[in-house]
Amino acid sequence: MDTSTRCLHAGYEAGDGGPRQIPIYQNTTWYFDSSERMARIFDLEDNSPFYTRLWNPTSDAVAARIAAIEGGVAGVLTSSGQAATFFSIFNICTAGGHVVSSSQIYGGTYNLFAVTLPKMGIEVSFVDADAPLEELRQAMRPNTRCVFGETLSNPSLNVLDIEKFATLAHEAGVPLIVDNTFPTPVNCRPFEWGADIVVHSTTKYLDGHASQVGGAVVDSGNFDWLAYADKYPGLTTPDHSYHGVVYAERFGKAAYITKIVSQLLRDLGSTPAPQNAFLLGMNIESLPVRVRQHITNAQTIAEWLAACDGIKQVRFPGLAGDSEYELAQKYFDSAGGSGVISFDLEGSREDAVKFMDALRLVKIATHVADARTCVLHPASTTHRQLSDEQLVSAGVSPTLVRLSVGLEEVSDLIADLENALNA
Repeated sequence: MDTSTRCLHAGYEAGDGGPRQIPIYQNTTWYFDSSERMARIFDLEDNSPFYTRLWNPTSDAVAARIAAIEGGVAGVLTSSGQAATFFSIFNICTAGGHVVSSSQIYGGTYNLFAVTLPKMGIEVSFVDADAPLEELRQAMRPNTRCVFGETLSNPSLNVLDIEKFATLAHEAGVPLIVDNTFPTPVNCRPFEWGADIVVHSTTKYLDGHASQVGGAVVDSGNFDWLAYADKYPGLTTPDHSYHGVVYAERFGKAAYITKIVSQLLRDLGSTPAPQNAFLLGMNIESLPVRVRQHITNAQTIAEWLAACDGIKQVRFPGLAGDSEYELAQKYFDSAGGSGVISFDLEGSREDAVKFMDALRLVKIATHVADARTCVLHPASTTHRQLSDEQLVSAGVSPTLVRLSVGLEEVSDLIADLENALNA
């Protein structure tokens, strides 16, 4: 089925006389007639829901929908995109491990990798995603357990060369994990280019209405954990907290996601509320229509900004002169990638702040990918904790403004932007 059809139908099929929409299982617990059946569940021999922290039919249906539109074999929802990113790494990389990551990533992810993971004994090396493969290979180590990147970076809007990063990872016998939040599977399908695992902040376009915070992890099922058993003992050796189950042997292509559910959700509890999962599943139904309109609006505004006085540079992969244009043509169905534009104003950091304060229809918000247009100054907010050197590495200048173009009439948005530039 086409992506648009899967957004409406995947993950849930109503039986005869059943509810048309995915039901909300707003409960914590399921009961059973026998202790024996409960024992089978706790031995991972029975896949029935029993406690919402680990398993809820509403969340499971929505996770299956996201996995289907990404082309994966299995998925799991988390309570935030940040939790999804952390789980995707921690599921296979623990103390003593090493991660290679593109430096052009979201500020919250950068902080997770640069500050928090080292406290847990996981070291992260940041690389320039535009560097040649020969240079990137120098960052790999014997204890490297995965490679990470964003298909379209936030807020610098660099397009990840997925094939190059997949080659880097697979040469070393490790998986490539990519964050596909901005393009969404409507516009980019990383598994088709060699990525092994995809993460999402479902708070963004997948939800699209600023109604819930959430995340998702999807596994392609393509990485052979048993072929590199010495690197991934958590998947290839007995888990004594589940009576010695070996995930890669018992669950095959579903091993990676099963381990996240059985271990990380069990122990760390970053579980979404069933109501949030329901809202997410419902909003995904309109994802293809929304994403295409976001990109159409953003293309118009990016072209208008590029012709404006007072704008030093516009970053949008859909512009023919953009440095990322060729990669965007390769990896994205619509070259713009998303509805997000980044641009540098002439002047100082204070001028960027004055511009944003003068906006009326466009609102200042720590958010992107909403139906309503919003704007942010990354150097003062999402990337505030980064040093000047780290800001440069992440592609964030003091005058950079991130504009998330919504679904309003584009002429109204341009009028508001023009008034703010004049002010």
